[in-house]
Amino acid sequence: MTQNAKSPGPVAAQQTLRGAGLGLRRPLLDELLEQKPACIDFVEVAPENWIGVGGSYGKRFREALQTWPLVCHGLSLSLGSPAPLDEVFLKQLKRFFDEHNVVLYSEHLSYCSDDGHLYDLMPIPFTRAAVTYVADRIKRIQDVVGRPLVIENVSYYAAPSQEMPEIEFLNAVLDTADCELLLDVNNIYVNSINHGYQAEDFLRDLPAERVAYFHMAGHYVEAEDLRIDTHGSPVCDPVWQLLDQAYAHCGPVPTLLERDFNIPPLTELVAEVERIKSLQAPYLNKATRSANG
Repeated sequence: MTQNAKSPGPVAAQQTLRGAGLGLRRPLLDELLEQKPACIDFVEVAPENWIGVGGSYGKRFREALQTWPLVCHGLSLSLGSPAPLDEVFLKQLKRFFDEHNVVLYSEHLSYCSDDGHLYDLMPIPFTRAAVTYVADRIKRIQDVVGRPLVIENVSYYAAPSQEMPEIEFLNAVLDTADCELLLDVNNIYVNSINHGYQAEDFLRDLPAERVAYFHMAGHYVEAEDLRIDTHGSPVCDPVWQLLDQAYAHCGPVPTLLERDFNIPPLTELVAEVERIKSLQAPYLNKATRSANG
């Protein structure tokens, strides 16, 4: 890893990124700019959806970034793909990040392409060879974009060629790549139902010191033993409870609400962001008391 891509660590990242955020989607732009809800401390976009966008959308996007810090959550790096990294795309990302002062950049620990894009996030086999392969690609990505890459634990519905548990694979990638984690709380819950483990145990086995920020989202209940990660509904009570446990384990980590489908009026999303902040508050107060001795 080059010197300028060396991770500053979650503590440094959280000094820049604080509180609660909302995924910035085009249907929300007008309402957000008109209302500028005080509870929203930062916004997040998929850079693929905004690179090269001009016109009225580009103008409003730049206006939003005068109000809120920006984090980027990618969709198409395809970390586990057998195909070579798309370094032309990586250079486009670097220009976009530099132009818009992006605070953090994250991607899914998955793959979505080989000869072409699959338009879905596929599970990387939980194998030792995959740990090394993915870690090497993370280091190369960081070299090209000149900043740390934060990886996200993903939802998955099959585990092909599995050699180790999900938690062991995730921790091995974090250690081998020496990178940070975007902890998706909903994905822990979804996977715990679909694959029969205890979400609380998985959470406790994660390295709190590597967590840069959290994601919160809703999912679809397909059956008693099957949840589908959709980002298309409100956050359910068990995931809110797991978020509180995540704060107990990691501290008052910056947390972003995702909503990609069935987008409701902004007031409903703001209510969920405010609930995030209410859960953060006791842990923020505790951290402040500890810092003040």
